Amino acid sequence: MSDPITVTDQIEKTDFDYIVVGGGSAGAAVAARLSEDPAVEVALVEAGPDDRGVDQILRLDRWMELLESGYDWDYPIEPQENGNSFMRHARAKVMGGCSSHNSCIAFWAPREDIDEWEAKFGAEGWNAETAYALYQRLETNEDAGPDAPHHGDAGPVHLMNIPASDPSGKALLDACEQAGIPRVHFNTGATVINGASFFQINRQADGTRASSSVSYIHPIMERPNFTLLTGLRARELTFDVDNRCTGVDVVDSSFGRTHALTARSEVILSAGAIDSPKLLMLSGIGPAEHLRTHGIDVRVDSPGVGEHLQDHPEGVIQWEAKQPMPETSTQWWEIGIFTTTEDGLDRPDLMFHYGSVPFDMHTLRQGYPTTDNGFCLTPNVTHARSRGTVRLRSRDYRDKPMVDPRYFTDPHDMRVMIAGIRKARDIVAQPAMAEWAGRELYPGQDVQTDEEITDYIRRTHNTVYHPAGTVRMGAPTDDLSPLDPQLRVKGVTGLRVADASVMPELTTVNPNITTMMIGERCADLIKQTRPA
Repeated sequence: MSDPITVTDQIEKTDFDYIVVGGGSAGAAVAARLSEDPAVEVALVEAGPDDRGVDQILRLDRWMELLESGYDWDYPIEPQENGNSFMRHARAKVMGGCSSHNSCIAFWAPREDIDEWEAKFGAEGWNAETAYALYQRLETNEDAGPDAPHHGDAGPVHLMNIPASDPSGKALLDACEQAGIPRVHFNTGATVINGASFFQINRQADGTRASSSVSYIHPIMERPNFTLLTGLRARELTFDVDNRCTGVDVVDSSFGRTHALTARSEVILSAGAIDSPKLLMLSGIGPAEHLRTHGIDVRVDSPGVGEHLQDHPEGVIQWEAKQPMPETSTQWWEIGIFTTTEDGLDRPDLMFHYGSVPFDMHTLRQGYPTTDNGFCLTPNVTHARSRGTVRLRSRDYRDKPMVDPRYFTDPHDMRVMIAGIRKARDIVAQPAMAEWAGRELYPGQDVQTDEEITDYIRRTHNTVYHPAGTVRMGAPTDDLSPLDPQLRVKGVTGLRVADASVMPELTTVNPNITTMMIGERCADLIKQTRPA
């Protein structure tokens, strides 16, 4: 079909072989790969609008306009005992999901991350060997060639190196070297424990973001066996008397009609780390006591649904710039810095993003000064140990869920963040930044003790918008893992989950490419079960 069905159209076809609920980073990959088989009919259902022709979405350098916009579910968080209760979780309400909403920083996860999913959590088959083959398959990488044979050159997702054109950024990398953090190149297959560089990003040559929608869905819109349904919000998964998932009920507006979509083979839930556990719970799969509290019949008592919420908490330290900052950029956050805060780690526990723009989202309301010409470093904890939850606010699908990340409830996370503020100051104090670094605006040079930095972080921290782990996969015998290693929901049949919620442990790095990889693997797992 050439055009998606929207809320204003009559839905003429409602039965398919596969229904993918959620057109985000993983869901688009699942739908595209499944529909490669002309013998199966695939529907991709997305609550948000189509992204085609929407420059605000497609132009990567405009990504910061999307936060708290009409393309954002804009989820508040529950009051935090140790963190910033004003913070919000941006979740994209548009085709492509968060890959249409983010800064497109493109990382292959460290091998140690993926191997741990199998070795520590029992997700058999999820290891670096498998994942790296899928990374290669999904990408067309600028670095592909004889010197980097691990990179792909024929995949749907285009990865490019950010040009080293920002003079302040180049000075920052010089300063990193002076502070003992060498220049490196990302995505070489080696884990960067201590190093800094311009990022790779998933962007096309003309500046269009290489989101999962652009990469996987735009090219297949003419496939006769593929149907894109936008503007339809999932209300509840449906099941037969044998607990086989038969489809999903969707609503075409907040107070519109309910449509029953039927899946002859399987439903794949790809609504993200917040909305996937929400829909499972609305459908009777989750912690039994919590479901009963909201008057929901318990189909499967699955205590791990909505548990294990992980994120990359992020602080900020901002300077005025002595010289004019760049007026153009690929996406304004072009450099990453990795290092460690203790000896003996096999992966970095601290990461910085460098922003060539002011970042006062949570500092201005706290009374800190701001600027129109500045740069910042945003330390974040790569493997935070705090764990939160996603819970239903009510049984009404329209109500936003209760998202409680429980930031900094494990003291490890604040220790790393304090070290990050100190390390950022050390980097920017190096001679290479002398011509760029003006006054430190926040937290400010008068904030020096651990207690003072802790107070600042608690009041002003943000997130890198990387929630994960809320419907984790694990060993078939692990009652706290709602999914088996084939991404199948335990206790029912015909239902899988594929998005960042399935990660047993959040990746060290920005997880978007890994989420696409999860979609690729999900499609492979499904294909393996189809009759020859």
